[in-house]
This record gives sequence, C-alpha cells and structure tokens, in this order.
Amino acid sequence: MAKLVYLSLFLFLSHACMAQFDRPLWESLQDQQQHRLRAKTQCRIQQLTARGPSHTYQSEAGLTEFWSTNNQEFECAGIEFLRHVINPRGLLVPYNINAPRLVYVLQGSGIQGTVIPGCAETYESESGSRSRSESEKGQGQGERRGDRHQKLRRFRQGDVLALQEGFTHWTYNDGDTPIVTVLIIDVGNQNNQLDLKFRQFFLAGNPQSVKIQSQEREGRSEEQEEHRGNVLSGFDQQILAESYNTEPELIRKLQGKEDKRGTIVRAEKLSLVLPEYGREEQERESRGNKNGLEETYCSLKIRQNIDNPARADVYNPRGGRITTLNSQSLPILSYLRLSAERGVLYKNAIRAPHYTSNAHTALFVTRGSASGINLLGQNPNPHINPTARIQVAGNSGNLVFDDEVREGQLLVIPQDFVVVQKAGEEGFEWVAFQTNENAMNTQLAGRLSAFRAIPYEVLMKSYGISRQEAKSLKYGREESTLLSAGTSRSPRFA
Repeated sequence: MAKLVYLSLFLFLSHACMAQFDRPLWESLQDQQQHRLRAKTQCRIQQLTARGPSHTYQSEAGLTEFWSTNNQEFECAGIEFLRHVINPRGLLVPYNINAPRLVYVLQGSGIQGTVIPGCAETYESESGSRSRSESEKGQGQGERRGDRHQKLRRFRQGDVLALQEGFTHWTYNDGDTPIVTVLIIDVGNQNNQLDLKFRQFFLAGNPQSVKIQSQEREGRSEEQEEHRGNVLSGFDQQILAESYNTEPELIRKLQGKEDKRGTIVRAEKLSLVLPEYGREEQERESRGNKNGLEETYCSLKIRQNIDNPARADVYNPRGGRITTLNSQSLPILSYLRLSAERGVLYKNAIRAPHYTSNAHTALFVTRGSASGINLLGQNPNPHINPTARIQVAGNSGNLVFDDEVREGQLLVIPQDFVVVQKAGEEGFEWVAFQTNENAMNTQLAGRLSAFRAIPYEVLMKSYGISRQEAKSLKYGREESTLLSAGTSRSPRFA
C-alpha cells in the first residue's frame, strides 16, 4: 500500500513539473498567435535582402558576429541573429540574455553548461588542483570533496540547443577544431519583458575590451555598440566582499575591469567530467521514445540533432530531405515558442512554393558550392557559382526577393510570404529557425499542394482554365515537398 502511495505521489509531481512543456496540441494552437502580440510592428516589406554579419567582436579565443537589425524584415519578425566562433580551448564565459534562443551547431563539438535556478548540483568531479588522496584526506577533515555543479551536456555538429531566457549558459571547446554556431534570439517573444532588443548580461569577462570591426557603413544602435563590463563590475567592492564573505582583491578580479580578453577566453584543458555517451542512450535518442517520466524541470532535454539523414521527416531520393524540430520532438520548445528545420536540396532540385502560416522564418545558408565558401561566410573566390536561387512574394504578388544566396547569408521571410527555392549545380543546404513551436507550412505545388484540395470547377472559374488544365495543375507533380530536377516548358528557373 505504501509503495502505491509513493508511486502516485511521484506521478503527480512529475506531471506537475512537465505540465507547461507537455500541453495538448490544441491548447498550443489556441494561443500560438497571442505570444507575439508585443512584437507586432510595421511589416510594410517592399524588399528583402540576403545579409551577412555587420559587426565582428574579437575576443582572445574566438569571435562573435552580429547581423544588423536596422532593416524592415528584422523589425517585422522581432528577431536578432548572431554567430559564435570558439577556438579550441576557448571558453565562452557565463552569461544570460533577455529572450529565448535556439542555437544550431554548424561545426565542432564541445561542452555546454546551463544554470537552472533552484536545481541541485547533481554532478561531482575531482578538483583539478588536488589529488584523489588529498581530496579524501580533506573530506575526512570535514572539507567538501571535489567539485559539485549542475548538469553538463555534450553537443556536436548538427545539434540544436534550446536555451531559455534568463538562464546562465556557458560553452567550452575541448576539441581540436573551432566550434561555429548560429543562433536566433526571439526578442518578440512574450517572455522578453524588455523592449525589442536583446541584451547580454555577462557574469564574467569584460565585454567592453573586445575589438569591434564593422562590415557595413550603417552601424548598430548606440546602446548595442557601447558594451560595458560584466554585471558585477559596477557594484561597490566592499558590499560584494561582504556578500561573498571573501577578500576585496578577489572581488576586483570578479569585476574584470582590467581584463582584456573579451568574452571568449582561452582556458587550457578543463577538468570537466561527463558520463560516457553509450549505445543505449544513442538508441533511445534515435527512437525518440518518451514515457512522460524522463524529464523534470531540472533535467529538461534541451538538445536534439537534426543533421542525421536517417531522422528526416521528408525525403526524396531525387530531391533531398528536410528534418523538422518542434515541440512534439523537443517539449521545451512549447515554452520557448520556437522551432527549427534542416534542409538539403540535391543538384537543381526545387522546394515547392510554400508559405508558413503561423511564423516568421530566418533561413541561414549552411553549405556553399565546391569552390570554397567556408562556414564563416568567407569567399576566397568571388566568381564561384551560386548556391541557390530563392524567390519570395508578398501579399501584392510582387517579388520582394529574387536573387542567388551563398553560404553564410541570412534571409528573413515574413509570415505568409510565399517562397520557392531552387538548388544550383552544387546543391543547397540550410537551417531555418521559426517563431512558433509548431510552424505550419502550406504547399502550393506537388502532392500536398493546396490546389489538390480545391474542386476542378473552382479552379476553372478562378483562373479561366479548362478542366484538362485544372487536372494538370492538381496532379502534374506526384512528389510532395521536394521536387526533383525535371523538364519544364518555362525557362523561368533554368
């Protein structure tokens, strides 16, 4: 009987912890538009532009690049975008920001730490400066053995990290290659109670010491350029010394006013201990099975890989593949109100014309041609072939974007704007972030086209076409979302 009572209590508490992350789909759909009411601004989009970063902030062991937000599409979408490059043995110091964000790992692998308020220190490791015998001796004398801290997570190329606003995060590169990540910050999200600008609150480091390089004439706003010190730098040293029960000299180091290393600092091999990632965990991750009791608030799953071809949601052996990540596969996204997709188009293939009915999309080009554009968007050969051609149409039917895009560029596509993508000779790959936890796409061509749901007679009268032409419009393509390269009577996308 006692066991039954304990089990019932455990089920109740687990359900309570997960309630906000495991809402029924209909509840999510019911308020999916309400969470961005604060972000509504003028969306009079006349022209879209595929952009590269506008400013680079150089630190000791890496750099951070920002995309300028002084344009209509960023203001309309209520987002900001940046890229981190963390060199081997580089540490992105602990910080938090005022809005939810999704991080996609373009290259490399490393360790990520998240500080969740109120959660226990569930990881323990030996101190790097003390031997095991010294630690055991100290423990016998009443000292705490080793180092205790919250959960550490290892990430790798192709992972998406879902990071909550206000939580402190840090990243360490313990590998041999640079870590390159891109991230979207959803400043239009209701969880951001400040204005529509993202702010970094560094717990360590000295942001004002970084070197700034501008790639365009128009700079970022004055507030964003004038980075100050970390959040402890302005406090009275004596008050902090009393708060931490330590010496003022240590407080001076915490404030970092004389630290010239920036926000990504060099840290030789850190003694961080993580459990081995075994075959059982890999199989469970690949199956995606959840029993409802695996996650609590303090052990939330925040990482999911979307680069594995075997996990593709849409696949055409002649067209390509698309992998989506939403709140059904990563429950924390129902709180962040964000989702992502990874897309690959094969040579000359087309992604069918479509629009996203409940979200803005930030599309980042992740793969260039074989001629040598790298992950940092650097183009050593200005005469290379284009990666892909993209067209976007607004509500008036006019094209607001019709251009070729290359690796490292970002294109923001507003809600309901129709987009079509055609790969070049070298194919086309992208990662897209969307401002809804369950972004819904409507196809306008192919087997899932909206035209298939419309009767012949309606199409005939709407377009002034014959029944045979209406039939061709509805059933001309049996492929669904990704269309293989084929013959066409029109040279429009030749």
